[in-house]
Amino acid sequence: MFKTMITLMRGQAAAAGESLADRNALAILDQQMRDTRVSLASLQRALATALAEEAQEARRHQAVLARIAELETRTRAAITAGHNALANEAAEAIAGLEQERDAGAGARASFAAEIARLRRAVATTGQRVAALERGRRAARVAEAVRVARQGRMEPAPQDRATLAEAEATLSRLRQQQTHAAAADGFLEEIAEPASLDDRMAAAAAAAGAGPATRPTAASVRARLRTI
Repeated sequence: MFKTMITLMRGQAAAAGESLADRNALAILDQQMRDTRVSLASLQRALATALAEEAQEARRHQAVLARIAELETRTRAAITAGHNALANEAAEAIAGLEQERDAGAGARASFAAEIARLRRAVATTGQRVAALERGRRAARVAEAVRVARQGRMEPAPQDRATLAEAEATLSRLRQQQTHAAAADGFLEEIAEPASLDDRMAAAAAAAGAGPATRPTAASVRARLRTI
């Protein structure tokens, strides 16, 4: 029983860890991206250091070669002049410089191999970081879309208005505005005097130039006199 309980606790802990990781996947990815950029920067610094060391070794190698060439010229001159002791001393110096030259060549070969390795590492890591960055941007967009869809599918909290409620409010507001505009129109008709056509017709009727468009006291009296 005790073993079963331990196994259950481990399973619950693992499930909780996975759930936590799922809920915070973007935050975890952001931190991992920062870590990978730090790693890439370290590789780039290592490559820059190796290039500087290789350049310094190349300058040292060229200086050794120039010194060997100079001593060889002087040694030949000493041999020609019969200065054997001086020629032997110069020859020993040349031998030491040649050993330094050979050791420097080995160091430069090592630097070249290390630089090539670092270049490949920087290029590969840079490509992977760039791909991760593109994927991170796509994941953020996808997560925003998912959250928006989830917000439409899930009921809103009690203290938060829904989209449908906002649409209903807008519909009621527009209906109220329509009714108010109609009422204003009728009010204008009631308040304003007779239209221009009515006033012109009344004037024409008074002058004997045509009937009025609406009954007047004069028209009623005239009609009654004819009955």
